[in-house]
Amino acid sequence: MKSVVCTLALLLLAPPLGAQAGVDQQIRRNQARLDSIRQERAEWENQLNRLRGRERSITSELTNIERQRLATTRLMTELDRQRHELNAQLDTITTDLLVAEDALSEKRATQQARIVEIYKRGRLWGVQVLLSAESFADLLSRYKYLYLVSRRDQALVTEVEELRDRIAAERRNLALVQRELDTNRGAREQELNRYRQLERDRQRTLGQTRTNAERAQAQLTALELAERETNSMLADLERRRREAIAAGRPTLTPTVTADSRGRLPWPADGPLAYRFGRAPGPTGTTIRYDGVGIRLAPGSPVRAVAEGQVALARPTGTYGPTIWIDHGGGYYTGYLYLSTLAVEAGQAVSQGQVIGTSGGQATDEGPHIEFQIRLTGAPGQPQAANPLDWLVRRP
Repeated sequence: MKSVVCTLALLLLAPPLGAQAGVDQQIRRNQARLDSIRQERAEWENQLNRLRGRERSITSELTNIERQRLATTRLMTELDRQRHELNAQLDTITTDLLVAEDALSEKRATQQARIVEIYKRGRLWGVQVLLSAESFADLLSRYKYLYLVSRRDQALVTEVEELRDRIAAERRNLALVQRELDTNRGAREQELNRYRQLERDRQRTLGQTRTNAERAQAQLTALELAERETNSMLADLERRRREAIAAGRPTLTPTVTADSRGRLPWPADGPLAYRFGRAPGPTGTTIRYDGVGIRLAPGSPVRAVAEGQVALARPTGTYGPTIWIDHGGGYYTGYLYLSTLAVEAGQAVSQGQVIGTSGGQATDEGPHIEFQIRLTGAPGQPQAANPLDWLVRRP
């Protein structure tokens, strides 16, 4: 009995490991750490949204997604740590609760035995004890005994009530930790799903990057081949023109000269798709446009900007059906990305004559044509000039 009383005293004097204040404080600390990590991830999400709202390279997006993935991994690690911590705390509170319940059961049994004993002795037992005293000293001893018995019975009642209250508090803490653990499990599941989505986004972005890079490289290669073919054809025309001049043979009378700058009519009426010169291409590449793009509905008529002779009228690489007109004097105009040809090589054309219809549906720019103008520069190699310097200025 003495050992049980000592154990009970230690339990009552020691602060409960699962006290309400400690649980609340720990939950607040855990929540603060989670909020800090979530705030960091939210900053990367905001940056990604800003990147998607403007022109950006695919590398920046991949880097941002990787940082989000790392932040999510850290968040999942923190959730796992907190879950293990909550499980350990749950075990401690459960143990404390079992000990307290055992002590309560023992005290209740003792209290029940005392109640039975008091009931058997009757309500006047104390009076009988006092009246049976043989002397005044014996009377005092009996009175002291009865007082101590009543104090012990009162202490027993108090201990039972305190244990009952402690068990109720431990059960509240147990329910609180269990709810927090359930919340942790739900948060971890959400973060795991988010992590998986980030992985899918990352793989999709990587796949798109590779596809875009391969497509861009193939497009650049095809454009280079078509451009070399065009340059070779124009260089051959210029070489034959110079040979004819040297041999005294007649050549085309120039219909385009330096005085034609700013006076040539447009080959078609449509807004610009791109301008002459270098422009950024996909995946960090650079594209050089030797002409201007003019947006047109597929099948729109395309007209010669000046009188001349058709030097080429056939498909040319990725340019599709293409027409080049020799205007004499080393001046040539090109009409690329057509859908149909209305003239053939060697045919004479007049200014404003329909020479074909527009196409370009399969290009990145959509339906359009490209108009170029080449001037005699270095011997044997006509140079590309900005068509906007030669076409009539639009209002």
